[in-house]
Amino acid sequence: MPAPKHHILVCTSSRLAGEPNGSCQRRDAGQLIAYVREGVEERGIDDVLISNAGCLQRCAEGPILVVYPENWWYGRVDEAAVDEILDALAEGRPATARLLT
Repeated sequence: MPAPKHHILVCTSSRLAGEPNGSCQRRDAGQLIAYVREGVEERGIDDVLISNAGCLQRCAEGPILVVYPENWWYGRVDEAAVDEILDALAEGRPATARLLT
């Protein structure tokens, strides 16, 4: 199977036992995965793999969503942000206002 054109990672705060934080999961990041999947399908964005990720170590800015291979990192992601991010991805560009620096 060839690598997908885009890989979208959504932090769901999976952490090793005993480590603190885990804020993305407390902010409903797990539910965002289904929303991202539906949004990709609705927009007809082909060749995308969507995965939940363990801690991406940007807890204060979570939930975090990352688009590879572009290396676009987004923070404080909610459904409105997902809509903006996917609209931009469908056009082949980043959602600049939402990018983390």
